[in-house]
Amino acid sequence: MERRSPLITHLSWGRMVVEGLGEGKDFKLYPGGGRSWDWGETGTRHSPGIQPADVQELLDQGCQVIVLSRGMDLVLRTCPETLELLAEKGVEVHLAETRAAVEHYNALTRTVAVGGLFHSTC
Repeated sequence: MERRSPLITHLSWGRMVVEGLGEGKDFKLYPGGGRSWDWGETGTRHSPGIQPADVQELLDQGCQVIVLSRGMDLVLRTCPETLELLAEKGVEVHLAETRAAVEHYNALTRTVAVGGLFHSTC
């Protein structure tokens, strides 16, 4: 694997720290980098949740596995169309509460081209 995805080195309510990217609230991460995840770019809301447009950047970056966090209190949902798109592309998807999602994502960075969307509140 030539480009490793950055590790999430800290997670607490409303705050994440990502290797090489610094501190923020929500992140979009992929092999070789990432950035803050601005829900306003795609009109994402807790419901219906993560949009196909939110994961498209991860697909464009070559992610073979994608971890989608559901928020610390499992409030963030994922649109069925998003899961359909990822299935169509043959991408393995993991949906989990944010703490579990971070743990799983960090473990996967060692072995696979993993990406993720991480929401550090509700």
